[in-house]
Amino acid sequence: MSPDSLSYELRMLAYSAFLCLVLWIPYILATIQTRGLTRAVGYPTGTYDDLPDWAQRSQRAHMNLVENLVPFAALVLLAHIAGQASGATAFGAALFYWARLAHAIVHIAGIPWARTIAFTIAWVGNLIIFWEVVT
Repeated sequence: MSPDSLSYELRMLAYSAFLCLVLWIPYILATIQTRGLTRAVGYPTGTYDDLPDWAQRSQRAHMNLVENLVPFAALVLLAHIAGQASGATAFGAALFYWARLAHAIVHIAGIPWARTIAFTIAWVGNLIIFWEVVT
C-alpha cells in the first residue's frame, strides 16, 4: 500500500502515532540534562519532580496521548474495515489529530484552559467517528 492510497482517516492515525512517537523526546532530553546520562538511562525511582515544570507537563502530555490514541486507533480501524469511512469520519479524525497536536503544544506551554479545550475537541472527534461506526 503506497502512502497515496491511505484514506484520510488512516493518514490522521499515522500522524497521531508519529506525534506519540516523538512526544517523549522533550522530557527525555530534559531528564538527561537534569539528571545526567547515566542516571537517565538507568531505572530511576520516584517521579519526575526534579525536572523543570515544562518537562513534567511534556511527560503528562505524552501519557495522555498514549491513553487517547488507543480508542482513536480502534475507531479509525473499525470505520475502515467496516467500510463506514465518510466525510464525517474524516472530519472526526482531523479534529482528533489537530486538537491533539494543539493539546501537546499548549500542555507543554502550561496553558490550562487551552489544554482542556484541545482535549475536548479531540474527544469530540472520537465521538463523531464512533457515531458513524455504530449507526
